[in-house]
Amino acid sequence: MTNPNQYFSNNGIRVREEAPLKIAHIIPGSGGSFYCGNCLRDSKLFDALRRQGHDAIKIPMYLPLFSHDTDQGMTPVFYGAISLYLKQRFPLFRHAPEWVDRLLNARPMLKLAAGMANSTRATGLEEMTVSMLMGEQGLQNQELDKLVHWLETHFRPDVVHLSNALLVGMARRLRERLGVPVVCSLQDEHVWVDVMRPAFARQVWALMQERAADIDRFLSVSRYYTGFMKGRLGLTEDKITTLHLGIDPDDYHYVNASEKPRTIGFLSRMCRENGLDILVDAFLLLKQRPGHQDVGLLLTGGQTADDGPFLKEQKQKVAAAGLEKQVTFLHDFEQEERTAFFDRVMLLSVPVRGGEAFGIYMTEAMAAGIPVVQPAVGAFPEIVEASGGGMTYPENDPGSLAEALEQLLADPSRVEALSRQARLAAEGPFNIHGLATRMTGTYRQVVAASGGEGPGTSPAREVAAPGAEAAVKN
Repeated sequence: MTNPNQYFSNNGIRVREEAPLKIAHIIPGSGGSFYCGNCLRDSKLFDALRRQGHDAIKIPMYLPLFSHDTDQGMTPVFYGAISLYLKQRFPLFRHAPEWVDRLLNARPMLKLAAGMANSTRATGLEEMTVSMLMGEQGLQNQELDKLVHWLETHFRPDVVHLSNALLVGMARRLRERLGVPVVCSLQDEHVWVDVMRPAFARQVWALMQERAADIDRFLSVSRYYTGFMKGRLGLTEDKITTLHLGIDPDDYHYVNASEKPRTIGFLSRMCRENGLDILVDAFLLLKQRPGHQDVGLLLTGGQTADDGPFLKEQKQKVAAAGLEKQVTFLHDFEQEERTAFFDRVMLLSVPVRGGEAFGIYMTEAMAAGIPVVQPAVGAFPEIVEASGGGMTYPENDPGSLAEALEQLLADPSRVEALSRQARLAAEGPFNIHGLATRMTGTYRQVVAASGGEGPGTSPAREVAAPGAEAAVKN
């Protein structure tokens, strides 16, 4: 594979080489209990950076990233979810011996925590969110010191990349102790903050805006979300860069959607917030119309304990309509299972209430040649327009979605064209390798601006390409 950090002069004689970067990605994990778009986003970027020769490392927080994370190596999980919660609620645990932390942070314990209802929602965790944003001044200052010390002794990075803005409280201590710049991704932080009690939500936004000063560059996943967060955090134009999410098209099996059975898919955490009920209701409407007897519905993405009653209600609706055999709820959604899911799906719709900053399931589906059908909210219109691999509908309600699905199901030639365009978008503008090269360019900019002198930030050097000497003589 060509090294993307090599640059050839016009005559092909000289090569400009830049040393690989050392990059530490700090990523909150989901424990594998549901489809975590942010976890997947960060892991795909991580894989692409490693393939390009950079020395990147994942540092999981709270929970393991996935239920079977084989590339995490010996990196521990920091800020273990159970220990963190107990220390926040019960001061006695803040003085517990180290072996207690090790017990609470053991993989079996964290896997158990991943399925708990309150591990993935803000309600009840407002105080902890505020404390985390206070960084070295918060109750988790010892956890922060452990993480920084581990980086100091095990992996001296050139740049630290935080997964989301709820972690910006860590940046000041990271910069002070490691002497390196810190960048931070932005994706759907408002979903966590805006459901809090109003007083806490205001406090959290104020702290995020204050601590944003410690971030060298923010990286937003869409133009839509760039505009949104510039307002919320008071960011200037030069403080934020827009970089869409990408995937490796080689990881996905492309079959034109027009050749598949007429099955509609859903891939995300199966909850009300992600609009699963909107899709189920749209499907029930569709089945009442002539010519859709063969249409099926395939749903996957996992759940938390919070989602149990909601899912039970959806299954009851399907049963009442006598459609149990045409609606399938899939439990598994890891890479192998997602491949099988994509092989069975013609169209994909995840009608998130209020939209999203991006939605990486869209690029995954498009890589498999599956057109997406999304409401015209959030960043969905931006992504559909940039890809040409789907369509949007005006109102995020069952009737509008059913109408959009019916249009595509009745037009195989349009499905065929959208499927081809979806795959082309995955191979082009949403290809993770091109996006990773742009990301490393941003890393180098902030490193240079900070005056970094790490092993990956040494000045570029020019060396003679093979055969260059002979070329010059001739």
